[in-house]
Amino acid sequence: QLQLVESGGGLVQPGGSLRLSCAASRIAFSGYTMGWYRQAPGKQRELVAAITSNDVTNYKDSVKGRFTITRDNAKNTVYLQMNSLNPEDTAVYYCNAKWAVLNYWGKGTQVTVSS
Repeated sequence: QLQLVESGGGLVQPGGSLRLSCAASRIAFSGYTMGWYRQAPGKQRELVAAITSNDVTNYKDSVKGRFTITRDNAKNTVYLQMNSLNPEDTAVYYCNAKWAVLNYWGKGTQVTVSS
């Protein structure tokens, strides 16, 4: 069982930045495709960014140029650097790990963008 623990969420003003972290509890971390999803109230969960085991990344169109996903396999951690945040980015952000049929989720961290 892979456990994922997110951190780094909080309240930030529009235009501000946050860095989310997701720590995984397994030494096979490097083989997983890691992703960040978010879910706003009344909306479906959506993919924000993902990074494969070969460091190939993809992003939701609305965050391209503002968000950056990276991973540190030595620390079993994936990061989401979020810049130029706006109120539409407000959501619970979830870390996800996928490998073949394996699919794991963290419990989420709240990000609120408000003045």
